[in-house]
Amino acid sequence: MKRLMLLISAVGLMALRSVAAPTVQYTQTDSTAVVSLLAKARRLPAGTDLMIFFARQLTGRPYVAKTLEVNATERLVVNLRQLDCTTYVETVTALTLAASHGRYTFNAFCHYLQQLRYQRGAVSYPGRLHYFTSWIESNTAKGYVREISAPNPPFTAIQRVAVNYMTTHTQYYPMLSGHADWVNQIARTERQLTGRRYPYIPKDKIVNSRLMRATIHSGDIIAILTSKRGLDTSHIGIAVWHTDGLHLLNASQIHGRVVEEPLTLRAYMRQHPTQTGIRVVRLKAK
Repeated sequence: MKRLMLLISAVGLMALRSVAAPTVQYTQTDSTAVVSLLAKARRLPAGTDLMIFFARQLTGRPYVAKTLEVNATERLVVNLRQLDCTTYVETVTALTLAASHGRYTFNAFCHYLQQLRYQRGAVSYPGRLHYFTSWIESNTAKGYVREISAPNPPFTAIQRVAVNYMTTHTQYYPMLSGHADWVNQIARTERQLTGRRYPYIPKDKIVNSRLMRATIHSGDIIAILTSKRGLDTSHIGIAVWHTDGLHLLNASQIHGRVVEEPLTLRAYMRQHPTQTGIRVVRLKAK
């Protein structure tokens, strides 16, 4: 085991030298963790659900909000030590894409993370996919994911997107301070998204049935919709079926860490009145 860890560390350091750039921010702990996780995935039996594997490998990591908002200028932040709901899903998805394409290096992970996080893959604050509707659309266009929107039922409702939260709450986004041009660019994105319509599953339709199990697969990305003004989603996680129903693997602010939620998703959402339903996204590599 000691020899394996030394090899992993060496491979990680070699990858760091080739990926290192002013736009990438990471620690050796993060890069070693990525290489170690990819090495484990390489030895898994064929057919293993990599989204679930990586999602469970990260359970217990502390929940920390705004880990991407720590710099004066935008950088590709790689942080497996502290995760919020979005960085958790992005990290799991980037690991899965790297492993499913047979690319077991830190370089490959950074490539997929950057592509997933930014509109055209170029690191910039306005180009970051801040709204999850943008994230879905952009990564669908890149061929990484597809949104599941049928059958009806259970997709019995339509979300009409109306977003402006970032530009009406700039005080919550420190990197927007002093960047009126960034605010204007994000406002343009908000206008482009507003009015778009997407089928979704209302939360009272999330039941433990044969139809739901055929519609939502373990490893799918779940976007929880919200009635809060100016937002399209309030939380995201990864679907996992238990015998009692659908659960969520997620970086949980409530639990303070990454957890496999003990409540079913239906019971969890009942405790949150502003949560209205879910959209479902599936990785194309699966």
